[in-house]
Amino acid sequence: MSRIETPDFAVIGGGIAGGVFATVMARAGHSVLMLEITAEHRDVVRGEWMAPWGVNEAKRLGLYDLYRSHGAHHIKRHVGYDELLSPEQAEAQTLEFAAMLPGSEGPLTIGHPKLCGILDDAAVASGARFLRSVRKTQVVPGSAPVVRFEHDGVAHEIRPRLVLAADGRHGKTAQQAGIKVSADPIHHWFSGMLIEGAHGWPADKQAIGTVGDINYFIFPQGDGRARLYQGVALGDKERFMGEEAPQRFADGFRLACVPQSEAIAAGKPASHCFVYPNNDTWADEPFTPGVVAIGDAAGHNDPIIGQGLSIAHRDVRIVSDILKSTADWQAAAFAPYAEERRERMRRLRLAARLASVRDCEFGEEARARRARLFGLFMADPVITGLMMAPIAGPDAVPAEAFNQAALEAALAV
Repeated sequence: MSRIETPDFAVIGGGIAGGVFATVMARAGHSVLMLEITAEHRDVVRGEWMAPWGVNEAKRLGLYDLYRSHGAHHIKRHVGYDELLSPEQAEAQTLEFAAMLPGSEGPLTIGHPKLCGILDDAAVASGARFLRSVRKTQVVPGSAPVVRFEHDGVAHEIRPRLVLAADGRHGKTAQQAGIKVSADPIHHWFSGMLIEGAHGWPADKQAIGTVGDINYFIFPQGDGRARLYQGVALGDKERFMGEEAPQRFADGFRLACVPQSEAIAAGKPASHCFVYPNNDTWADEPFTPGVVAIGDAAGHNDPIIGQGLSIAHRDVRIVSDILKSTADWQAAAFAPYAEERRERMRRLRLAARLASVRDCEFGEEARARRARLFGLFMADPVITGLMMAPIAGPDAVPAEAFNQAALEAALAV
């Protein structure tokens, strides 16, 4: 077995969380080896919308200017076009992000594979070593962790000071390290597709709403590109399967209550149309001796409220601050990270629960409930707080808003 230079950090996964961590710690002067299983990053149909609170995390990490210089695009306003409202009523309730959050330029959008590449390049430029097409990665936790893997047909073994599990929701590193990840039941199915040529849709406006049996999302990325999503009931998974799925998906955006939606429906597909379940997963203790999990590897929020990028950047910021503040990288040092993340993810689970039941359940009872819940915005502190948390951040809302019993009572038909 070949040995290569032992780094301070072995980062398992070259996606968003791994790339952010590798860049930040390499810039701080540490040796970093990043291992990625893929030969090139593929479109995973998520991770392209960063909430304003996540944008603040990117700024604190020194990455915001990098993203903007590579085309990251700000959305300025939100319109909730919905079957319950006329277009005029919806537009009268337009939310301007700068007014909601003084000093904010709104959410940031950028293609997921592109962002992964930007971060990989930044990490390497800062001194990290990056290996792709890595196979048979095995992590042995402990006070002196061991990482074994194959690259270009050669077996390697390294003994870094710390391993970062950043291999996403389907990765094996957290499991190998003995980090327990819990999950709640799947509530609905989600699918997404990237389109080009949608120049008829305003580049500064996002739209989310429910029409018939779909929950739709439109997030422009500039230059006529937009990432689209649809959420459907659990029994409707086949809508997004088969060769005709992209066309069915596009046709779903011919929405009478959404002005200019024809520009979206007529856009040119620029990605596959994938389907995936929407639920939450979480690790109450996302570390073990020698290994710390970040990003989706430590548990992910239901994508219906789009928190993945923001969560990953907050994870890296907290973990990197701990690492920079002490030379003692034993497991106990990461207890504050676990505590903060545990509460953060609990709060976001409740916010996602509200959104998923309000927007992704269908039929007459669901419509009546949605109308009632919309009426509670800015009137009920729990509903208001849970609707604001995904934008302003889960720690920027009064703790009293995150009351599960009160939420369930509000959701009752």
